[in-house]
Amino acid sequence: MRKFFRRVLPRHETVQSHRWLKPFGGLLSHHNLWHLHRRSVAGGVAIGLFCGLIPGPLQMISAALLAVLLRVNLPVAVFTTLYTNPFTIVPLYVLAYELGAWVSGARNGATVAQLSFPEMHWHSWPSEMWEWLVMLGKPFLIGLPLLAISLAIIGYVALRVAWRVAVVWKWRARRRRRIAT
Repeated sequence: MRKFFRRVLPRHETVQSHRWLKPFGGLLSHHNLWHLHRRSVAGGVAIGLFCGLIPGPLQMISAALLAVLLRVNLPVAVFTTLYTNPFTIVPLYVLAYELGAWVSGARNGATVAQLSFPEMHWHSWPSEMWEWLVMLGKPFLIGLPLLAISLAIIGYVALRVAWRVAVVWKWRARRRRRIAT
């Protein structure tokens, strides 16, 4: 797994030498922000999954800030937010609404908000999107953080287990090669 991450992620020297990031050089020098080990990468995945559900363009910025604050792998945290895109965000928000409606009991005799996405126009899409989110109300506001926390926990545990299994397989393969020779 480490080889895969080393191949696709930028080196910390590249990021620190970037002209817009030079003022933050001291904050970006902690070794856990760039080191590829099980805890740091799993924490980066968890932060990326959590911040990926933040509405608007603040996903990567919030993931980077949380990664620096919690000292987990920064590139992995930012990269993981890309699981939300124009094709996946609406189904994820519908899932968050359904989860919130189930947890809050909004399905018990209450009228349920219409989950169809509103027709958007280029000149007024922010206000139309805001009105749609307000219409979803309490179930959405409960379900979105619950879904974000659930995804973060599942991602963290799944990556830790997968990393451990990969390491054990490599140990066993190495032991088999030693025995065979």
